[in-house]
Amino acid sequence: MHELSNLSLWHSTMSADEWGPGRTALGADLQVDVAIVGAGYTGLWTAYYLLQRDPSLRIAILEAQVVGFGASGRNGGWCSALLPMSLDAMAAESSRSQAARLQTVMHETVAEVGRVVAAEGIECDFAHGGYLSLARSQVQLQRERDHVAHLHSYGFTDDDYRMLSADETIERCGATKVVGGAFTPHCAAIHPARLARGLARTVERMGATIYEHTPVVELSPRSVRTHLGTVTADVVVRATEAFTPALPGLRRAIAPVFSLMIATEPLPESFWQQAGLRDRSTFNDGRHMIVYGQRTADDRFAFGGRGAWYHWGSRIKPEYDRDERVHGLIHRTLREMFPAIGDAEITHRWGGAVGAPRDWWCSAHFDRSTGMASAGGYVGDGVGTTNLSGRTLADLITDTPSELVSLPWVGHRSPKWEPEPLRFVGINTMAYLPIGADRHEEHTGSPSKWREAIMNRLIR
Repeated sequence: MHELSNLSLWHSTMSADEWGPGRTALGADLQVDVAIVGAGYTGLWTAYYLLQRDPSLRIAILEAQVVGFGASGRNGGWCSALLPMSLDAMAAESSRSQAARLQTVMHETVAEVGRVVAAEGIECDFAHGGYLSLARSQVQLQRERDHVAHLHSYGFTDDDYRMLSADETIERCGATKVVGGAFTPHCAAIHPARLARGLARTVERMGATIYEHTPVVELSPRSVRTHLGTVTADVVVRATEAFTPALPGLRRAIAPVFSLMIATEPLPESFWQQAGLRDRSTFNDGRHMIVYGQRTADDRFAFGGRGAWYHWGSRIKPEYDRDERVHGLIHRTLREMFPAIGDAEITHRWGGAVGAPRDWWCSAHFDRSTGMASAGGYVGDGVGTTNLSGRTLADLITDTPSELVSLPWVGHRSPKWEPEPLRFVGINTMAYLPIGADRHEEHTGSPSKWREAIMNRLIR
């Protein structure tokens, strides 16, 4: 068993061949064309598309731990078209047509990931079964209707987003209390750690070199400094997501927000005949406190949610990935949605941090004058978005004309997070307001407008 197999369900279910023999650390100073900091999805996709554009590029990827150690290996396994910022926010910064175009490109991105994993032989349990949002109260149902109508106002149709009746929804997913739902085909379930490790092997075959156990201590134009040597490069790509605050000068650029998960033992076919999810659609429901789940390829539930505490000074520690209170709440929520799960064993409990910018905008940047590039801020919607990041950064760096480089997230500048203690108070308020809003809706049957107004205000 690999020493990091306990990181998550995904890491524990990889074979010795999938883990591979491990990679060496940087051993001396190095000069390359492109230095990428971070061997998660953003860094790996960027290397992949750069080498497609120009196979002669010398690319070094520097990783503090191992490939897929962070959110790329531990997430809920949704390769979705979701973006953290709203269509209206994108339209305000550009135009309604540009906002719709970025969303359409995200639809296409899900298929692009599927194309690459098939072409490169990456076995990551990719199942393009769509995303189902369950409405389990009349308030949630109205919120789903309003959301789908809003998407249609931007030109999307039922082919992209459509409402389902209660019977149609239950046929797809047999959760309790279902009164309807919404469905989009633009999502796939994956095994995230297998995608990360498979993509790493692919970029190495293409010519990139990955150095593991090589923490970066400083980034500067055309230079990356580690304790094991300095890498000089024409282009430096920062792909550090939730770990960004550890770098000098970037403490307030991104806040690490924790999301925790559980997984059951494999469940029998008799259970799945009732629970559904035959196409392995990813699913959640319309509550404010985010939950998310999938039926894995080996017939488990992998189910997660927010609600974990933000830690002072944007700290990330291994013990923050395990919170008995939050894991217990996630387990109770899963059993409430699917009572037939009964006393099925919870075999895995884990978590990790995702990167949240102050305004909830993901973005991609390249400054040719300094050679500095970056992408991130996905707030948990990164499995698909990182692929778009990689293609976009590759086009920007190689000066390849494309529509991607003019999309409204390119070059967006998020404000810095407030200093402590304001950051601590604000983020933890955001973590708990949804709980109160959901309780209000459950008890009164009506939305909590003041809580919703505060939540919307805090992420603007």
